[in-house]
Amino acid sequence: MSSANIPPRVHIGEVVRNGVLFKPAKHEEGLINSDLLIETVARFFSLLRQRQIEYVLVGGIALLQYVEGRNTEDIDLIMAGSAIEQLPELHVETRDADFARGRFSDLRVDVLLTSNPLFDEVRKRYVSVQRFVELDIPCATVEGLILLKLYALPSLYRQGNFTRVGLYENDVATLLHAHNPPIEPLLDELSLYLSENDMTQVKQIASEIQQRISRFEERS
Repeated sequence: MSSANIPPRVHIGEVVRNGVLFKPAKHEEGLINSDLLIETVARFFSLLRQRQIEYVLVGGIALLQYVEGRNTEDIDLIMAGSAIEQLPELHVETRDADFARGRFSDLRVDVLLTSNPLFDEVRKRYVSVQRFVELDIPCATVEGLILLKLYALPSLYRQGNFTRVGLYENDVATLLHAHNPPIEPLLDELSLYLSENDMTQVKQIASEIQQRISRFEERS
């Protein structure tokens, strides 16, 4: 592959900084020195490596390794709850059985806890090391990201979170269109972790997304 065909590496710090700068609704992030976020991101991942903390990068940053993505202003990781104890610099603001949210200086970090069986399965089976500007990072695969997005959708529908529903469905559609992974094995995997009612909804969503992709391909 020639150098002209090699895609540029994702610079996590710049992505997060731009996510803060171009966020439509400004609140406390408006007071953040966005340029310092680049340094903060580098320090955070360096700390994870120094302390040999096992993690997997997911969310919007991971998505950018596979498709053109949207702005994101935080870091999303799959990590064990015990690993959080090794990071006293990460000030945890909220935590429940499946998720924790905290701040590392001005950087927002969302953690998907491995106490959730699906999150732990993604950590074990759906990971590849990806090269970013900062360093090489264990990152969810295309299939792992699709699993996480589809898993979240029934809950988002119940919450009435229309904006996030639209974003997640579009992420799934974009990943499926760009990489065409077999969807049936992923649905079979999800059925181990979702209720029958939720799986019915997820299968309908997946079918609608596939129909949308087919319509697009027919017209392109």
